[in-house]
Amino acid sequence: MAIDVLDRGDLPFPRSLPEFQRLFPNESACAAYLERARWRDGFVCPRCTVADEPYRFANRPTVLRCRHCQINSYLTAGTVMERTHTPLSVWFWAAYLVTSQTPGISAIQFQRQLGLSRYETAFQILHKLRVGMVRPDQDQIGGKPGEHVEVDETYVGGRTRGEGRGVHHKTIVAAAVEVRRRKRDSALNDRRNSRYAGRVRLAVVSDRGADALCGFVKSVVAPGARIITDDWGGYAGLTKYGYHHASVAERGDPHVAEEFMPIIHLVFSNLKTWLRGIHHGVSPQHLQAYLNEFTFRFNRRFYPFNAFRSLLGIAGDATSLTYAEFYATKSRPTTSSMSWGLTG
Repeated sequence: MAIDVLDRGDLPFPRSLPEFQRLFPNESACAAYLERARWRDGFVCPRCTVADEPYRFANRPTVLRCRHCQINSYLTAGTVMERTHTPLSVWFWAAYLVTSQTPGISAIQFQRQLGLSRYETAFQILHKLRVGMVRPDQDQIGGKPGEHVEVDETYVGGRTRGEGRGVHHKTIVAAAVEVRRRKRDSALNDRRNSRYAGRVRLAVVSDRGADALCGFVKSVVAPGARIITDDWGGYAGLTKYGYHHASVAERGDPHVAEEFMPIIHLVFSNLKTWLRGIHHGVSPQHLQAYLNEFTFRFNRRFYPFNAFRSLLGIAGDATSLTYAEFYATKSRPTTSSMSWGLTG
């Protein structure tokens, strides 16, 4: 079964709190783990490309100096932890708490548990980790024999009052989810005709037009996959892009939705419940980052502890914004872009 899990047998992951404390007792242990995540076969100098044991500094565990060119390499460079003044142990605690607690953790809860003096520090750490929750080289879903992909869009957030009919400040979120079949002898076969969700992809889109919706599908679904959508006109052009597309006229009938597109509506229901229950709503500016977190959790729900090393491995190859940039007028999009244009 294809899953979004970092396959690194050389990187242990803690299955309990005592095991976490044993694996990462200090800054040096955290730095050693991060070094193995970046260089599986040992340190290679980024400048001179020579593979050799570097000089190490007891008081600066994140700095490695090449023995040949004397250039320093920083373990946090090019990662979401770049230029951080927060100890690595706090980042590792954040990764552990985020991945080991099924519903997740809010910034205020994280601040209280680690005794951080500023809410902004807790928010920035968690938000930067969310950037690292989606791989830059994320593969496409679907395309396997016997499976299909359900695609739909929904409105999230944006409570509006007193601005007239049809006016809202909601954000459009598009989703695609693999639909798989359980084995014949499974005790859960009576649920949704033995169907269950595989991997999911979520992204904020600019509108419900064909360019945005078909562009999203082209970005996340493998060519030639079987796709089921409702009969909204924005999906009408999927066939010309090589997909086997079937549309279902739901017309607001819940029985039709349950019969033909049950998994995508389950994903939307879980997403909105999670946003309200854990984070009590999010702003459109940061919504994509929270969609990244939901995607990360959903795709690793069968492997909760493995998600710890996946997060650190992914976050070790991503960059993020500063706290001031988080609140800039126009934030830089995260891995999944907010605008999906079509070319060709």
